[in-house]
Amino acid sequence: MSFCYDKLWEIAYQNRLNKTALRDKVGITNATLSRLSKNQTVSMEVLGRICQSFDCRIEDIVEYNFESVEKNTDL
Repeated sequence: MSFCYDKLWEIAYQNRLNKTALRDKVGITNATLSRLSKNQTVSMEVLGRICQSFDCRIEDIVEYNFESVEKNTDL
């Protein structure tokens, strides 16, 4: 699976938040912040808290990359 949180970083930048300030605002751990930074999966609970913190929808903060899925269809 391939996720991209570039939209989240744009929202944080627009709100003048660095990653540490984002972590504190949302109430996530350093490990979760690291997972977000590496475009890895996080729980829906975390995504929900981010959306609530920024009053946005999930598609405003995360994208799912279909291309990488299509390349790995060796099932």
